[in-house]
Amino acid sequence: MKVKVEFTGGLESLFNDQKELTLDIAEGSKISDLLLVLKNEYMDKDREELFLQDGIVRPGILVLINDADWELEGEENYELEPRDNVLFASTLHGG
Repeated sequence: MKVKVEFTGGLESLFNDQKELTLDIAEGSKISDLLLVLKNEYMDKDREELFLQDGIVRPGILVLINDADWELEGEENYELEPRDNVLFASTLHGG
């Protein structure tokens, strides 16, 4: 199934300056599975700690699933559905 993944707030620099990806992932995949795919196939390995902490999105990164905060959807346990849109936005900015 296809899901759309977006990066904003500077996070795109961790993914070869790609602001948007459309990924084909297995039915029944959860956000935690998506994070593994992003880490293993798309992320700049030298900067992984800027996106993940202990395998989960680090504090300071807002995650929206179809425009709703992932905390309302079950965080990394949310089961992705076809055509879901997952947005990762850094809330940490320089002054």
